[in-house]
Amino acid sequence: MNPPVSLFMWIMASLPIAILLLLMLRFQWGAAKAAPIGLFVAISVAIISYRANWHMIALEGAKGIWNAFTILIIIWPAILIYEVTDEAKAFEVFRKGMQAFTANELLQILSIGWVFVSFLQGITGFGVPIAIGVPLLIGIGVRPIWAVIIPLLGHAWAGTFGTLAVAWQSLMLQTGFVGTTMANNIAIWATGLIWLINFIAGAAICWFYGGGKGLRRGLPAVIFISIIHGGGQMILSQFNQTLAAFLSTCIALGMVSLIGRSKLYRERWAIENSDMMDRRIRDRGIEEHSDITFHEAFLPYYALTGITLLILLVAPLNRILGSWRIGFAFPMTATGYGIINPSTDLYLPLSPLTHAGTFLLIAGLLGYYYFYRRGYIGEGGGRRIGVRIIRKTAPSTIAIVGLLMMSRIMSSTGQTAVLAAGTAKVFGKYYSALSPFIGLLGTFVTSSNMSSNILFGEFQQTTARILELNEAAILGAQTAGGAIGNLIAPGSTILGATTAGILGQEGSVLRKTLPIALGITSICSIIVFLILIVA
Repeated sequence: MNPPVSLFMWIMASLPIAILLLLMLRFQWGAAKAAPIGLFVAISVAIISYRANWHMIALEGAKGIWNAFTILIIIWPAILIYEVTDEAKAFEVFRKGMQAFTANELLQILSIGWVFVSFLQGITGFGVPIAIGVPLLIGIGVRPIWAVIIPLLGHAWAGTFGTLAVAWQSLMLQTGFVGTTMANNIAIWATGLIWLINFIAGAAICWFYGGGKGLRRGLPAVIFISIIHGGGQMILSQFNQTLAAFLSTCIALGMVSLIGRSKLYRERWAIENSDMMDRRIRDRGIEEHSDITFHEAFLPYYALTGITLLILLVAPLNRILGSWRIGFAFPMTATGYGIINPSTDLYLPLSPLTHAGTFLLIAGLLGYYYFYRRGYIGEGGGRRIGVRIIRKTAPSTIAIVGLLMMSRIMSSTGQTAVLAAGTAKVFGKYYSALSPFIGLLGTFVTSSNMSSNILFGEFQQTTARILELNEAAILGAQTAGGAIGNLIAPGSTILGATTAGILGQEGSVLRKTLPIALGITSICSIIVFLILIVA
Protein backbone atom coordinates (compact mmCIF):
# COMPACT_ATOMS: atom_id res chain seq x y z
CA MET A 1 0.00 0.00 0.00
CA ASN A 2 1.37 3.40 -1.03
CA PRO A 3 0.30 6.83 0.28
CA PRO A 4 -2.96 7.92 -1.35
CA VAL A 5 -2.39 10.44 -4.13
CA SER A 6 -5.06 12.91 -3.00
CA LEU A 7 -5.26 16.68 -2.97
CA PHE A 8 -4.75 16.72 0.79
CA MET A 9 -1.64 14.51 0.62
CA TRP A 10 -0.27 16.57 -2.27
CA ILE A 11 -0.72 19.81 -0.32
CA MET A 12 0.93 18.31 2.75
CA ALA A 13 3.89 17.08 0.68
CA SER A 14 4.32 20.53 -0.87
CA LEU A 15 4.38 22.33 2.50
CA PRO A 16 8.13 21.95 3.25
CA ILE A 17 9.13 23.35 -0.15
CA ALA A 18 6.45 26.06 -0.12
CA ILE A 19 7.45 27.29 3.33
CA LEU A 20 11.13 27.19 2.42
CA LEU A 21 10.49 29.34 -0.67
CA LEU A 22 8.23 31.70 1.26
CA LEU A 23 10.83 32.32 3.94
CA MET A 24 13.65 32.84 1.45
CA LEU A 25 11.82 34.87 -1.20
CA ARG A 26 9.20 36.82 0.73
CA PHE A 27 10.86 37.31 4.10
CA GLN A 28 14.47 37.39 2.87
CA TRP A 29 15.64 34.69 5.26
CA GLY A 30 18.99 33.12 4.53
CA ALA A 31 19.10 29.38 3.93
CA ALA A 32 20.82 28.84 7.29
CA LYS A 33 17.66 30.14 9.01
CA ALA A 34 15.08 28.76 6.58
CA ALA A 35 16.45 25.21 6.19
CA PRO A 36 15.84 24.11 9.82
CA ILE A 37 12.23 25.32 9.51
CA GLY A 38 11.78 23.38 6.27
CA LEU A 39 13.27 20.31 7.95
CA PHE A 40 10.89 20.64 10.91
CA VAL A 41 7.89 20.87 8.55
CA ALA A 42 9.08 17.86 6.51
CA ILE A 43 9.44 15.77 9.69
CA SER A 44 6.02 16.88 10.95
CA VAL A 45 4.36 16.00 7.64
CA ALA A 46 6.17 12.65 7.53
CA ILE A 47 4.87 11.67 10.99
CA ILE A 48 1.37 13.16 10.87
CA SER A 49 0.34 12.44 7.27
CA TYR A 50 2.80 9.85 5.88
CA ARG A 51 2.86 7.41 8.83
CA ALA A 52 6.58 7.57 9.51
CA ASN A 53 7.94 6.76 12.98
CA TRP A 54 10.76 8.38 14.91
CA HIS A 55 13.08 5.44 14.31
CA MET A 56 12.71 5.88 10.56
CA ILE A 57 13.11 9.66 10.80
CA ALA A 58 16.35 9.22 12.75
CA LEU A 59 17.84 6.75 10.28
CA GLU A 60 16.82 8.65 7.15
CA GLY A 61 17.94 11.90 8.74
CA ALA A 62 21.33 10.30 9.37
CA LYS A 63 21.51 9.46 5.67
CA GLY A 64 20.83 13.12 4.95
CA ILE A 65 23.69 14.14 7.23
CA TRP A 66 26.02 11.78 5.36
CA ASN A 67 24.81 13.24 2.04
CA ALA A 68 25.57 16.70 3.40
CA PHE A 69 29.04 15.64 4.52
CA THR A 70 29.97 14.56 0.96
CA ILE A 71 29.14 18.12 -0.16
CA LEU A 72 30.69 19.91 2.82
CA ILE A 73 34.06 18.26 2.23
CA ILE A 74 34.03 20.10 -1.09
CA ILE A 75 32.91 23.42 0.36
CA TRP A 76 35.52 23.56 3.14
CA PRO A 77 38.60 23.03 0.90
CA ALA A 78 37.00 25.15 -1.84
CA ILE A 79 36.94 28.06 0.60
CA LEU A 80 40.52 27.17 1.57
CA ILE A 81 41.79 27.48 -2.00
CA TYR A 82 40.00 30.81 -2.35
CA GLU A 83 41.33 32.22 0.93
CA VAL A 84 44.88 31.10 0.15
CA THR A 85 44.75 32.83 -3.22
CA ASP A 86 43.19 35.93 -1.72
CA GLU A 87 45.73 36.12 1.13
CA ALA A 88 48.53 36.12 -1.46
CA LYS A 89 46.80 38.99 -3.32
CA ALA A 90 46.91 36.75 -6.39
CA PHE A 91 43.42 37.69 -7.59
CA GLU A 92 44.69 41.17 -8.36
CA VAL A 93 47.26 39.68 -10.74
CA PHE A 94 44.66 37.40 -12.29
CA ARG A 95 42.40 40.38 -12.90
CA LYS A 96 45.17 42.22 -14.72
CA GLY A 97 45.97 39.09 -16.69
CA MET A 98 42.37 38.80 -17.88
CA GLN A 99 42.48 42.41 -19.03
CA ALA A 100 45.64 41.62 -21.00
CA PHE A 101 43.92 38.59 -22.57
CA THR A 102 41.10 40.81 -23.79
CA ALA A 103 40.27 44.43 -23.04
CA ASN A 104 36.58 43.68 -23.63
CA GLU A 105 35.02 43.55 -20.17
CA LEU A 106 31.99 41.51 -21.25
CA LEU A 107 34.19 38.84 -22.84
CA GLN A 108 36.19 38.65 -19.60
CA ILE A 109 32.97 37.94 -17.72
CA LEU A 110 31.82 35.35 -20.27
CA SER A 111 35.25 33.70 -20.28
CA ILE A 112 35.26 33.18 -16.51
CA GLY A 113 31.56 32.93 -15.64
CA TRP A 114 30.49 30.74 -18.55
CA VAL A 115 33.40 29.12 -20.40
CA PHE A 116 35.76 28.42 -17.49
CA VAL A 117 33.08 27.34 -15.00
CA SER A 118 31.64 25.02 -17.67
CA PHE A 119 35.09 23.47 -18.02
CA LEU A 120 35.23 22.96 -14.25
CA GLN A 121 31.76 21.40 -14.31
CA GLY A 122 32.95 19.10 -17.08
CA ILE A 123 35.74 17.63 -14.98
CA THR A 124 34.69 18.02 -11.35
CA GLY A 125 31.23 19.43 -10.66
CA PHE A 126 29.94 19.07 -7.08
CA GLY A 127 29.96 22.84 -6.51
CA VAL A 128 33.56 23.39 -7.63
CA PRO A 129 32.59 25.69 -10.57
CA ILE A 130 30.69 27.94 -8.17
CA ALA A 131 33.41 27.93 -5.50
CA ILE A 132 36.10 28.79 -8.05
CA GLY A 133 34.13 31.05 -10.39
CA VAL A 134 32.71 33.40 -7.77
CA PRO A 135 36.01 34.78 -6.43
CA LEU A 136 37.49 35.05 -9.91
CA LEU A 137 34.57 37.20 -11.04
CA ILE A 138 34.81 39.36 -7.93
CA GLY A 139 38.49 39.74 -8.73
CA ILE A 140 37.71 41.43 -12.07
CA GLY A 141 35.20 43.81 -10.52
CA VAL A 142 31.88 41.93 -10.61
CA ARG A 143 29.62 42.76 -7.65
CA PRO A 144 29.34 39.83 -5.20
CA ILE A 145 25.67 39.07 -5.83
CA TRP A 146 26.24 38.95 -9.60
CA ALA A 147 29.41 36.95 -9.06
CA VAL A 148 27.11 34.26 -7.60
CA ILE A 149 24.38 34.52 -10.23
CA ILE A 150 26.68 34.33 -13.28
CA PRO A 151 28.35 30.96 -12.48
CA LEU A 152 24.96 29.52 -11.54
CA LEU A 153 23.81 30.49 -15.04
CA GLY A 154 27.04 29.48 -16.70
CA HIS A 155 27.51 25.96 -15.33
CA ALA A 156 23.92 24.67 -15.19
CA TRP A 157 23.82 23.28 -18.75
CA ALA A 158 26.75 20.91 -18.05
CA GLY A 159 25.04 19.29 -15.09
CA THR A 160 23.94 16.17 -16.96
CA PHE A 161 27.08 15.20 -18.89
CA GLY A 162 29.55 17.06 -16.68
CA THR A 163 31.60 15.40 -13.95
CA LEU A 164 32.32 12.76 -16.57
CA ALA A 165 28.57 12.14 -17.03
CA VAL A 166 27.82 10.91 -13.51
CA ALA A 167 24.24 12.29 -13.61
CA TRP A 168 23.67 10.75 -17.03
CA GLN A 169 24.95 7.36 -15.90
CA SER A 170 22.64 7.44 -12.89
CA LEU A 171 19.67 7.98 -15.24
CA MET A 172 20.74 5.10 -17.47
CA LEU A 173 21.18 2.79 -14.48
CA GLN A 174 17.77 3.74 -13.09
CA THR A 175 16.04 3.06 -16.40
CA GLY A 176 18.09 0.07 -17.55
CA PHE A 177 19.32 1.66 -20.79
CA VAL A 178 23.08 1.48 -20.17
CA GLY A 179 24.92 0.79 -23.43
CA THR A 180 21.76 0.52 -25.56
CA THR A 181 20.64 2.27 -28.73
CA MET A 182 17.89 3.83 -26.64
CA ALA A 183 20.58 5.64 -24.64
CA ASN A 184 21.67 7.46 -27.79
CA ASN A 185 18.05 8.41 -28.54
CA ILE A 186 17.62 9.83 -25.06
CA ALA A 187 20.95 11.66 -25.42
CA ILE A 188 19.74 13.42 -28.60
CA TRP A 189 16.67 14.74 -26.79
CA ALA A 190 18.67 15.67 -23.70
CA THR A 191 21.50 17.44 -25.53
CA GLY A 192 19.09 19.29 -27.80
CA LEU A 193 17.26 20.78 -24.84
CA ILE A 194 20.51 21.36 -22.97
CA TRP A 195 21.92 23.28 -25.95
CA LEU A 196 19.00 25.66 -25.54
CA ILE A 197 19.86 26.05 -21.85
CA ASN A 198 23.45 26.82 -22.74
CA PHE A 199 22.60 29.49 -25.31
CA ILE A 200 20.06 31.25 -23.09
CA ALA A 201 22.57 31.29 -20.22
CA GLY A 202 25.22 33.03 -22.32
CA ALA A 203 22.70 35.51 -23.72
CA ALA A 204 21.28 36.21 -20.23
CA ILE A 205 24.74 37.09 -18.89
CA CYS A 206 25.14 39.62 -21.72
CA TRP A 207 21.68 41.06 -21.03
CA PHE A 208 22.31 41.42 -17.30
CA TYR A 209 25.60 43.15 -18.04
CA GLY A 210 24.24 45.80 -20.38
CA GLY A 211 20.71 45.18 -21.62
CA GLY A 212 20.23 45.32 -25.36
CA LYS A 213 23.62 46.94 -25.92
CA GLY A 214 25.38 44.18 -24.01
CA LEU A 215 23.43 41.50 -25.84
CA ARG A 216 24.29 42.93 -29.27
CA ARG A 217 27.99 43.13 -28.43
CA GLY A 218 28.17 39.71 -26.79
CA LEU A 219 25.91 37.75 -29.15
CA PRO A 220 28.61 36.78 -31.73
CA ALA A 221 30.76 35.25 -28.98
CA VAL A 222 27.75 33.59 -27.39
CA ILE A 223 26.70 31.97 -30.68
CA PHE A 224 30.23 30.72 -31.41
CA ILE A 225 30.80 29.32 -27.91
CA SER A 226 27.32 27.80 -27.72
CA ILE A 227 27.86 25.93 -30.99
CA ILE A 228 30.97 24.39 -29.45
CA HIS A 229 29.33 23.71 -26.09
CA GLY A 230 25.89 22.57 -27.13
CA GLY A 231 26.53 21.32 -30.65
CA GLY A 232 29.77 19.65 -29.67
CA GLN A 233 28.12 17.87 -26.76
CA MET A 234 25.26 16.70 -28.97
CA ILE A 235 27.65 15.17 -31.51
CA LEU A 236 29.98 13.64 -28.92
CA SER A 237 27.04 12.14 -26.99
CA GLN A 238 26.48 9.77 -29.89
CA PHE A 239 30.01 8.37 -29.55
CA ASN A 240 31.13 8.81 -25.92
CA GLN A 241 28.62 10.13 -23.41
CA THR A 242 31.16 10.06 -20.57
CA LEU A 243 33.38 12.67 -22.27
CA ALA A 244 30.68 14.62 -24.14
CA ALA A 245 30.69 17.67 -21.85
CA PHE A 246 34.34 17.49 -20.87
CA LEU A 247 35.69 17.52 -24.42
CA SER A 248 33.32 20.23 -25.64
CA THR A 249 34.21 22.48 -22.70
CA CYS A 250 37.94 21.87 -23.31
CA ILE A 251 37.56 22.95 -26.93
CA ALA A 252 35.59 26.06 -25.93
CA LEU A 253 38.22 26.97 -23.32
CA GLY A 254 40.87 26.87 -26.01
CA MET A 255 38.82 28.74 -28.61
CA VAL A 256 37.90 31.65 -26.33
CA SER A 257 41.45 32.97 -26.63
CA LEU A 258 40.94 33.26 -30.39
CA ILE A 259 37.74 35.22 -29.80
CA GLY A 260 39.70 37.60 -27.56
CA ARG A 261 42.09 38.33 -30.42
CA SER A 262 39.34 38.93 -32.97
CA LYS A 263 38.63 42.41 -34.30
CA LEU A 264 35.33 42.60 -32.45
CA TYR A 265 36.73 41.83 -28.99
CA ARG A 266 40.38 42.85 -28.89
CA GLU A 267 39.72 46.56 -28.27
CA ARG A 268 38.85 47.96 -24.84
CA TRP A 269 35.08 48.03 -24.39
CA ALA A 270 32.88 48.31 -21.32
CA ILE A 271 29.50 49.66 -20.27
CA GLU A 272 30.56 52.08 -17.58
CA ASN A 273 27.17 52.26 -15.86
CA SER A 274 26.64 48.49 -15.73
CA ASP A 275 24.91 47.51 -12.48
CA MET A 276 26.89 44.27 -12.58
CA MET A 277 30.25 45.97 -11.99
CA ASP A 278 31.96 47.59 -9.02
CA ARG A 279 34.39 50.07 -10.62
CA ARG A 280 36.30 50.52 -7.36
CA ILE A 281 37.54 46.94 -7.72
CA ARG A 282 38.18 47.08 -11.45
CA ASP A 283 40.12 50.34 -11.30
CA ARG A 284 42.19 49.41 -8.26
CA GLY A 285 45.87 48.96 -9.03
CA ILE A 286 48.19 46.24 -7.74
CA GLU A 287 50.02 47.62 -4.76
CA GLU A 288 51.39 44.47 -3.19
CA HIS A 289 53.33 41.51 -4.55
CA SER A 290 53.57 42.97 -8.04
CA ASP A 291 56.24 40.37 -8.80
CA ILE A 292 53.66 37.56 -8.88
CA THR A 293 53.22 36.43 -12.45
CA PHE A 294 49.86 35.52 -13.95
CA HIS A 295 50.70 31.82 -14.00
CA GLU A 296 51.88 31.94 -10.39
CA ALA A 297 48.61 33.61 -9.39
CA PHE A 298 46.71 30.80 -11.08
CA LEU A 299 48.91 28.03 -9.64
CA PRO A 300 46.28 26.49 -7.27
CA TYR A 301 43.85 26.21 -10.18
CA TYR A 302 46.46 24.69 -12.47
CA ALA A 303 47.15 22.17 -9.72
CA LEU A 304 43.43 21.47 -9.32
CA THR A 305 42.98 20.86 -13.06
CA GLY A 306 46.09 18.69 -13.34
CA ILE A 307 45.26 16.53 -10.32
CA THR A 308 41.65 16.09 -11.46
CA LEU A 309 42.58 15.09 -15.01
CA LEU A 310 45.30 12.72 -13.81
CA ILE A 311 43.11 10.85 -11.35
CA LEU A 312 39.84 10.83 -13.29
CA LEU A 313 41.15 10.08 -16.78
CA VAL A 314 43.96 7.60 -16.03
CA ALA A 315 41.74 4.55 -15.58
CA PRO A 316 44.20 2.23 -13.71
CA LEU A 317 45.09 4.99 -11.24
CA ASN A 318 41.44 5.91 -10.76
CA ARG A 319 40.56 2.26 -10.18
CA ILE A 320 43.30 1.77 -7.58
CA LEU A 321 42.58 4.99 -5.68
CA GLY A 322 38.82 4.50 -5.95
CA SER A 323 38.99 1.03 -4.42
CA TRP A 324 39.09 2.54 -0.93
CA ARG A 325 35.52 3.42 -0.04
CA ILE A 326 33.94 4.46 3.22
CA GLY A 327 30.32 4.56 4.23
CA PHE A 328 27.80 3.33 6.78
CA ALA A 329 25.39 0.42 6.98
CA PHE A 330 21.70 1.23 7.42
CA PRO A 331 18.83 -1.17 8.19
CA MET A 332 15.60 -1.21 6.23
CA THR A 333 13.08 1.49 7.08
CA ALA A 334 9.39 1.60 6.22
CA THR A 335 6.36 3.82 6.71
CA GLY A 336 2.90 2.74 7.76
CA TYR A 337 1.89 3.10 4.13
CA GLY A 338 4.45 0.51 3.06
CA ILE A 339 7.08 2.82 1.57
CA ILE A 340 10.25 0.73 2.00
CA ASN A 341 13.82 1.94 1.96
CA PRO A 342 15.95 -1.22 1.63
CA SER A 343 18.79 -1.98 3.98
CA THR A 344 22.30 -1.32 2.73
CA ASP A 345 25.72 -2.45 3.86
CA LEU A 346 27.39 0.67 2.46
CA TYR A 347 25.12 3.66 1.90
CA LEU A 348 26.36 6.02 -0.85
CA PRO A 349 30.00 5.03 -0.31
CA LEU A 350 32.58 7.79 -0.56
CA SER A 351 35.92 7.25 -2.27
CA PRO A 352 38.11 9.85 -0.51
CA LEU A 353 41.08 9.53 -2.87
CA THR A 354 39.01 10.22 -5.99
CA HIS A 355 36.69 12.81 -4.45
CA ALA A 356 36.62 16.42 -5.68
CA GLY A 357 37.12 17.63 -2.11
CA THR A 358 40.46 15.84 -1.96
CA PHE A 359 41.56 17.47 -5.21
CA LEU A 360 40.64 20.89 -3.83
CA LEU A 361 42.41 20.24 -0.53
CA ILE A 362 45.65 19.18 -2.22
CA ALA A 363 45.53 22.16 -4.60
CA GLY A 364 44.86 24.56 -1.70
CA LEU A 365 47.71 23.18 0.39
CA LEU A 366 50.10 23.25 -2.58
CA GLY A 367 49.10 26.86 -3.23
CA TYR A 368 49.64 27.82 0.39
CA TYR A 369 53.05 26.13 0.50
CA TYR A 370 54.18 27.82 -2.72
CA PHE A 371 52.90 31.29 -1.80
CA TYR A 372 54.35 31.05 1.72
CA ARG A 373 57.76 29.92 0.54
CA ARG A 374 57.84 32.70 -2.03
CA GLY A 375 56.94 35.27 0.61
CA TYR A 376 53.55 36.14 -0.88
CA ILE A 377 51.86 35.03 2.36
CA GLY A 378 53.39 36.54 5.47
CA GLU A 379 53.55 35.47 9.10
CA GLY A 380 50.13 34.83 10.60
CA GLY A 381 48.61 34.24 7.17
CA GLY A 382 47.64 30.67 7.99
CA ARG A 383 45.76 31.76 11.11
CA ARG A 384 43.96 34.53 9.22
CA ILE A 385 42.96 32.05 6.52
CA GLY A 386 41.65 29.58 9.12
CA VAL A 387 39.55 32.21 10.90
CA ARG A 388 37.95 33.35 7.64
CA ILE A 389 37.20 29.75 6.62
CA ILE A 390 35.39 29.04 9.89
CA ARG A 391 33.46 32.32 9.71
CA LYS A 392 32.32 31.63 6.15
CA THR A 393 31.51 27.92 6.37
CA ALA A 394 29.68 27.69 9.72
CA PRO A 395 26.33 29.10 8.47
CA SER A 396 26.48 27.21 5.16
CA THR A 397 27.17 23.97 7.03
CA ILE A 398 23.96 24.43 9.02
CA ALA A 399 21.98 25.22 5.86
CA ILE A 400 23.23 22.29 3.80
CA VAL A 401 22.75 19.74 6.58
CA GLY A 402 19.18 21.00 7.11
CA LEU A 403 18.28 20.99 3.42
CA LEU A 404 19.65 17.53 2.66
CA MET A 405 18.06 16.03 5.75
CA MET A 406 14.79 17.60 4.61
CA SER A 407 15.13 16.22 1.06
CA ARG A 408 16.04 12.75 2.30
CA ILE A 409 13.06 12.60 4.66
CA MET A 410 10.70 13.84 1.94
CA SER A 411 12.00 11.24 -0.50
CA SER A 412 12.12 8.27 1.88
CA THR A 413 8.62 8.84 3.29
CA GLY A 414 6.95 9.20 -0.12
CA GLN A 415 6.32 12.96 -0.06
CA THR A 416 8.36 13.66 -3.19
CA ALA A 417 6.76 10.77 -5.09
CA VAL A 418 3.26 12.00 -4.18
CA LEU A 419 4.14 15.47 -5.43
CA ALA A 420 5.13 14.06 -8.82
CA ALA A 421 2.45 11.37 -9.07
CA GLY A 422 -0.38 13.68 -8.11
CA THR A 423 0.62 16.21 -10.71
CA ALA A 424 0.96 13.54 -13.41
CA LYS A 425 -2.48 12.13 -12.50
CA VAL A 426 -4.09 15.50 -13.09
CA PHE A 427 -2.31 16.27 -16.36
CA GLY A 428 -2.66 12.90 -18.15
CA LYS A 429 -1.35 13.06 -21.73
CA TYR A 430 -0.31 16.64 -21.09
CA TYR A 431 2.25 15.21 -18.72
CA SER A 432 4.81 15.55 -21.52
CA ALA A 433 4.77 19.30 -20.88
CA LEU A 434 5.35 18.67 -17.20
CA SER A 435 8.32 16.31 -17.45
CA PRO A 436 11.04 19.03 -17.45
CA PHE A 437 9.47 20.58 -14.35
CA ILE A 438 9.71 17.23 -12.54
CA GLY A 439 13.44 17.16 -13.25
CA LEU A 440 13.70 20.77 -12.07
CA LEU A 441 11.88 19.93 -8.84
CA GLY A 442 14.22 17.00 -8.19
CA THR A 443 17.34 19.12 -8.46
CA PHE A 444 15.84 21.93 -6.40
CA VAL A 445 14.94 19.55 -3.59
CA THR A 446 18.20 17.57 -3.64
CA SER A 447 20.68 20.18 -5.04
CA SER A 448 21.87 17.52 -7.48
CA ASN A 449 21.06 16.66 -11.10
CA MET A 450 22.30 13.15 -10.36
CA SER A 451 19.95 12.81 -7.39
CA SER A 452 17.06 14.17 -9.46
CA ASN A 453 17.67 11.47 -12.07
CA ILE A 454 17.84 8.81 -9.36
CA LEU A 455 14.74 10.14 -7.65
CA PHE A 456 12.51 10.62 -10.70
CA GLY A 457 14.14 8.70 -13.58
CA GLU A 458 12.26 5.47 -13.12
CA PHE A 459 9.06 7.34 -12.25
CA GLN A 460 9.24 9.35 -15.48
CA GLN A 461 9.93 6.17 -17.46
CA THR A 462 6.96 4.35 -15.90
CA THR A 463 4.64 7.32 -16.40
CA ALA A 464 5.67 7.59 -20.06
CA ARG A 465 4.87 3.91 -20.60
CA ILE A 466 1.48 4.15 -18.89
CA LEU A 467 0.54 7.22 -20.93
CA GLU A 468 2.17 5.77 -24.11
CA LEU A 469 4.49 8.74 -24.52
CA ASN A 470 7.92 8.75 -26.16
CA GLU A 471 10.26 7.48 -23.42
CA ALA A 472 13.36 9.04 -24.97
CA ALA A 473 11.73 12.47 -25.03
CA ILE A 474 10.40 12.23 -21.46
CA LEU A 475 13.72 11.02 -20.04
CA GLY A 476 15.64 13.61 -22.05
CA ALA A 477 13.33 16.28 -20.63
CA GLN A 478 13.82 14.86 -17.12
CA THR A 479 17.59 15.27 -17.14
CA ALA A 480 17.43 18.60 -19.02
CA GLY A 481 15.07 19.89 -16.34
CA GLY A 482 17.48 18.55 -13.75
CA ALA A 483 20.27 20.54 -15.41
CA ILE A 484 18.17 23.72 -15.30
CA GLY A 485 17.60 23.04 -11.62
CA ASN A 486 21.29 23.73 -11.01
CA LEU A 487 20.37 27.40 -11.47
CA ILE A 488 18.29 27.37 -8.29
CA ALA A 489 19.81 24.47 -6.33
CA PRO A 490 19.98 25.63 -2.69
CA GLY A 491 23.32 23.92 -2.08
CA SER A 492 24.99 25.73 -4.99
CA THR A 493 23.36 29.03 -4.05
CA ILE A 494 24.59 28.74 -0.47
CA LEU A 495 28.07 27.79 -1.64
CA GLY A 496 28.20 30.82 -3.94
CA ALA A 497 26.92 33.19 -1.27
CA THR A 498 29.42 31.78 1.23
CA THR A 499 32.34 32.22 -1.15
CA ALA A 500 31.22 35.76 -2.06
CA GLY A 501 30.80 36.76 1.57
CA ILE A 502 27.09 37.54 1.21
CA LEU A 503 25.61 34.61 3.12
CA GLY A 504 22.05 35.51 4.06
CA GLN A 505 21.29 37.05 0.65
CA GLU A 506 20.38 33.76 -1.03
CA GLY A 507 16.81 35.02 -1.48
CA SER A 508 18.09 37.93 -3.58
CA VAL A 509 20.04 35.51 -5.76
CA LEU A 510 17.02 33.23 -6.10
CA ARG A 511 14.80 36.14 -7.19
CA LYS A 512 17.10 36.57 -10.22
CA THR A 513 17.69 32.92 -11.06
CA LEU A 514 14.21 31.48 -10.40
CA PRO A 515 12.40 33.37 -13.22
CA ILE A 516 15.14 32.35 -15.68
CA ALA A 517 14.98 28.72 -14.56
CA LEU A 518 11.18 28.65 -14.86
CA GLY A 519 11.34 30.43 -18.22
CA ILE A 520 13.85 28.00 -19.74
CA THR A 521 11.94 25.03 -18.33
CA SER A 522 8.74 26.40 -19.86
CA ILE A 523 10.39 26.66 -23.27
CA CYS A 524 11.62 23.06 -23.00
CA SER A 525 8.15 22.05 -21.89
CA ILE A 526 6.52 23.68 -24.92
CA ILE A 527 9.03 22.07 -27.29
CA VAL A 528 8.46 18.57 -25.89
CA PHE A 529 4.69 19.03 -25.87
CA LEU A 530 4.51 20.32 -29.44
CA ILE A 531 6.68 17.53 -30.82
CA LEU A 532 5.00 14.68 -28.92
CA ILE A 533 1.36 15.74 -28.81
CA VAL A 534 0.70 18.31 -31.52
CA ALA A 535 3.08 17.25 -34.30
